[in-house]
Amino acid sequence: MNVSGPSRSGVGDGRGDVIVETRNLSKTYRDFWGRRKKVALKPLDLEIRRGEIFGLLGPNGSGKTTTLKLLLGLIFPTSGEALVFGSEATDVRKNERIGYLPEESYLYKFLDAEETLDFYGRLFDMPPDERRRRASMLIDMVGLTRDRKRQLREYSKGMTRRIGVAQALINDPELVMLDEPTSGLDPIGTREMKDLIVDLKARGKTVIMCSHLLADVEDVCDRIAVLHQGELKELGRVEDLLRVGDVTQIRARGLPPAAEAEIREVLARHGGTGVEIGNPKTTLEDLFLEVVRDAEARPGRRATASLRGGDDHSTRAG
Repeated sequence: MNVSGPSRSGVGDGRGDVIVETRNLSKTYRDFWGRRKKVALKPLDLEIRRGEIFGLLGPNGSGKTTTLKLLLGLIFPTSGEALVFGSEATDVRKNERIGYLPEESYLYKFLDAEETLDFYGRLFDMPPDERRRRASMLIDMVGLTRDRKRQLREYSKGMTRRIGVAQALINDPELVMLDEPTSGLDPIGTREMKDLIVDLKARGKTVIMCSHLLADVEDVCDRIAVLHQGELKELGRVEDLLRVGDVTQIRARGLPPAAEAEIREVLARHGGTGVEIGNPKTTLEDLFLEVVRDAEARPGRRATASLRGGDDHSTRAG
């Protein structure tokens, strides 16, 4: 994997196949005596289309993991239904076409990476040659080539997350469900994981990812559903939800200071208010990655302002 920034391409304009659908889906946990203990998911209606990256976003306890478990058939709904590939989610046969990374990976610590993927390949009745080929390819894909022979007990949390992703992909699934995929990863590992998720889409996979990290969802998802206390609060395309309709932003590189007065005059003439002229900000993630790349390219030297595009100017009118 590389550490270049992920880029989104357009998806699903409503005409794509719907491969996941929930109708009035809800889940209430009860105690031993049948008394209501917790409403984990209130009636939920969703459609997820083939070839998109769909994000379930919300704080801890908002119902994200419950939704994934209902789709996998690991738990049963209190009411409503969930359809995956047109079949009831409780039909376990559909899981042959699904890859799943749980929030906490349950792996055998005494196995190494190759043995782990071989074990899970056997569960799908994959022939030996295919298991070896898939295992080798996936280990390289998730960046564990040098650690393929180490037992998982020696892995860091981030490395365990990587082999967990490889395990979720061993059966070459059509639908990939990732629960907090960047948990335990450092900034570089996080960027690589997001690149991998975008690459899965490029390979024709459909991805559902749960996260409470806003930057992760913003970077890779085409559409998102925001959950809070088990209830759907927002649903839509990321670019539409984040667009500020009443603000116009103009970017220019190498703009001479004398031009700022002319720009202000033009904006004022056309009724622009709250004019701001200055330098745009990058994200902390992008800054960190740029500094690391520069440090590797030029050991012993500090990053400079020019590295971060210090000569950019940004003009906003709102």
